[in-house]
Amino acid sequence: MTTRRTFLAATAAACAMPALLRAQSGPVADLDTAISDLTQLHSLQVRRGDTVVFAKAPRGPGLDRLANIKSCSKSVVALLLGTAIARGEIASVGATLAEVAPGILPADATPGAGDITMEDLVTLRAGLERTSGPNYGEWVSSRNWLANALRRPMVAEPGQRMLYSTGSTHILGAALAEATGQSLLALARDRLGRPMGIEIPPWTRDPQGYYLGGNEMALRPTAMLALATMVRDGGSYEGAQVVPQDWIEASGRPRGRSPWSGMSYGYGWFLTRSGYMLGRGYGGQIIAAHAERGLAVAITSDPGLPARSQGYFGALTDLLDGPVLALA
Repeated sequence: MTTRRTFLAATAAACAMPALLRAQSGPVADLDTAISDLTQLHSLQVRRGDTVVFAKAPRGPGLDRLANIKSCSKSVVALLLGTAIARGEIASVGATLAEVAPGILPADATPGAGDITMEDLVTLRAGLERTSGPNYGEWVSSRNWLANALRRPMVAEPGQRMLYSTGSTHILGAALAEATGQSLLALARDRLGRPMGIEIPPWTRDPQGYYLGGNEMALRPTAMLALATMVRDGGSYEGAQVVPQDWIEASGRPRGRSPWSGMSYGYGWFLTRSGYMLGRGYGGQIIAAHAERGLAVAITSDPGLPARSQGYFGALTDLLDGPVLALA
């Protein structure tokens, strides 16, 4: 027997059905389909405005367990440089290594190493031979990572060519520690973790005790999304100005170009043609902000597998430029 209650319920269900069908076949469903074949992908979150419109972890430890963000750490160190300049702890991006942290320069540093600026380091244009790629293992096996990096030959004029090198960001992280009197961990916790309410646990340190600047940090995917949101919103997070807005704006201006991906590079962030500011880590870890479209994105992937520009990372950029942007 049809009662008034069952009639109203049936009517409501019928009215809701078209919207449900649209949702199942709309941009969210398209994104769901797009990630189904990405077997390296662990999690994907997308925030549009103040709303998380997509959050799934089809593989891996989930959205609220720590994940190694790999070289997205470089983008975090870059944000900390902006806070140090704003506080007057470092005079400007033009300050040299000899001015900011003379104590980390070995006596036999490569000639000209002391003249490398903070801008050269944060844009990966230090000019020193790279420590990444085939040189990484030898570098982290050395007794003094800073001295090893600073003794390497100059293979380009500082400030000219982008040379992707974790050694450059490690030098920058050590310079920040010297200039502020705090470890990189303490800086990250004080200037990002505390005001944003995110956990930043300790990570790898070099033989001299400096936290590795540019690799091996761990964050929860939800914290990665918070960072993406803060960058998207000009350094502001939940009403607090965490990183100066002018630093975020400066970070989004091209300073160099990657010879592998072809992407431009600002102050620690890759810049895509479609408008993203992008932190990128080995294996397919991504912190991405698209201010114009109001999107913040966090992606974690298997940290043990490569993600080349013409392979899995290329698939992730297609994802960002296609189904993710369609959510805006």
